[in-house]
Amino acid sequence: MDTVNQMLTARFGPLGPMLALLFLAVVLVAASLPTLLRKRADPLDKLKAQRKSMNVTPQSETLRRGDGAQKLEKFAAFLEPQNKEDMTAARLKMMRAGYRTKNAVRVFHFAQFTFGIGFLLVGLGYTFVLDAQNQDVSQQQMIMYTILPAAVGYYLPIYWVQRRLQMRQQEIISGFPDALDLMLVCVEAGQSLDQSINRVAKESRAGYPALADEFDMVSQEVKAGKERVQVLRDMSERVGVPDITAFVTTLVQSATFGTSIAEALRVYSAEMRDKRVMRAEEKANVLPTKLTLGTMLFTLPPLMIILLGPSIYGIATHLGGG
Repeated sequence: MDTVNQMLTARFGPLGPMLALLFLAVVLVAASLPTLLRKRADPLDKLKAQRKSMNVTPQSETLRRGDGAQKLEKFAAFLEPQNKEDMTAARLKMMRAGYRTKNAVRVFHFAQFTFGIGFLLVGLGYTFVLDAQNQDVSQQQMIMYTILPAAVGYYLPIYWVQRRLQMRQQEIISGFPDALDLMLVCVEAGQSLDQSINRVAKESRAGYPALADEFDMVSQEVKAGKERVQVLRDMSERVGVPDITAFVTTLVQSATFGTSIAEALRVYSAEMRDKRVMRAEEKANVLPTKLTLGTMLFTLPPLMIILLGPSIYGIATHLGGG
């Protein structure tokens, strides 16, 4: 930090650090302006656009989308786990995060390798710059400047995939009660289970695209001739959400024992609505506890200063004058 201050002072004068901070503030404000000024999309506009897109189905749209990762095919032995169990677990994790291409695991490990080496080179470059300025760099500092960025670059794709997985699962959990209600309406209106799943996939795409993708895949696999029970179980394993697993178990048991699917959906949709209300109540109950720390840090100290500050100042002035 001292080196940066000296460089700024030597180049721009005594106000160099202040000018650098001002420039950084302008850049941050300029970067945040598009987000602040961006108009939120109206859900009705999304539904209208979805209605228009349903009427025009491009021929090039397929479930399996090609990608540009075919060049990594020759490095598959280095970029993919050779153990079958590890490969299956890695592919399942990528699918739960929304990456369904066959090269997803390969691209993930390539990103780890690239970011790790790239951040390592950046740390080495920074170390060489410090050494060129005739500054003594200890061995601990050199390790911190090189190994720490490399570790950050290596774990950055892991954090990204885990974050995407959590966000996708949360989106599925949020939209699942509404999807169940719509499916119940479709089944009670006389549609079959396959038709209701297809309808739910189309109607929920505007609000919950991840859930719509899962139902759409179920519909396409059933149309391809795959057994419905196996398709539903694959969906349960692919999503990894307990609510979806219980839903699949309910449908399988209803089909096995010959009970009414509409009745099973009615009971389970009511249970899902109750669970959603319970989740909202749980967040509301936890909120006062989270606000306690902020209240203690940002409300109590200014209040004590306002109440006790004049008295302390008067006592100090009186004792100093005496």
